[in-house]
Amino acid sequence: MIFAQAAAAEPAVKTVLFNLVDWSIVHFEVSAGSPLYYLIYVLGLLGCIVIPYLLGSINPAILISRLVYHEDIRDFGSGNAGTTNMLRTYGKKAALATFLLDLGKAALACFAGLLIWEMNGLGLAGFFVVFGHMYPIFEKFRGGKGVACLTVVALITSIFTNNWLVPFVPFAFFILLAAFVLVLVGTRYVSMASVTCAFLYPVLLRSLSGENAGICVAMAVLSACFVIYKHKDNLKRIFNRTEAQFSFSKISKKKLAEGEQQAPEGKSKPAPGGKHAGNAKNNRKATPDSDRDGGAEDGQ
Repeated sequence: MIFAQAAAAEPAVKTVLFNLVDWSIVHFEVSAGSPLYYLIYVLGLLGCIVIPYLLGSINPAILISRLVYHEDIRDFGSGNAGTTNMLRTYGKKAALATFLLDLGKAALACFAGLLIWEMNGLGLAGFFVVFGHMYPIFEKFRGGKGVACLTVVALITSIFTNNWLVPFVPFAFFILLAAFVLVLVGTRYVSMASVTCAFLYPVLLRSLSGENAGICVAMAVLSACFVIYKHKDNLKRIFNRTEAQFSFSKISKKKLAEGEQQAPEGKSKPAPGGKHAGNAKNNRKATPDSDRDGGAEDGQ
């Protein structure tokens, strides 16, 4: 059984002082191989999957756009419920709030996984919070691209798995951060920087961690694959040179109801909602990624 093998495995590179699965077995004096023994591992596994997934399914971009602006961020710009689209649609404050809340939910999920099942839990929780952000059960599985969540997962996982030079120093994360900045400055594509870091993440994690961090590396590979997949349309537009390059100086809200005419050239049409960012000079309603050519570039 997989649970018995996990229990018999050597301890991970870095461990916490307490985890709920082992505590339950010791506290209740559960015999190895008994039905209760396996039940505890099954419950621990489910906790490391369900809790992070539900946390990931809470999408701050959608909540902020609905509660503050009484709209749905997925109807604007790139149609993505993430930080970059929030920046382009509602401005820096909304984008910052979205980013910080995404970081917070990912951190909470990771520490919940650590608490439940140490490194096994961290690996599982890290993947499922990203997966929940991409495919939220509360929003008909239409979410973001997982970059902000994966950023926190990479940071926390790097801290607890680092086996190079100084323990608990996230060298893998620092390298990823440097790579993101270099690619963004060099190309001005957030999506290209995001995909580059997603690709490098499991490679660096494996290179700088010990042999017993296997489950974290495996989950990092899965997370990277999903993040890259969610950016497939961005990559197509980059290849066709139709992807819009990122610029903080160009923040505009883009939406066009069916049959609505664009404002005459030189006259900006007031954005719905009145107070939030941007006049809609090039208004158009968001369409699925596969139908957009040269839409607002989005990497979150």
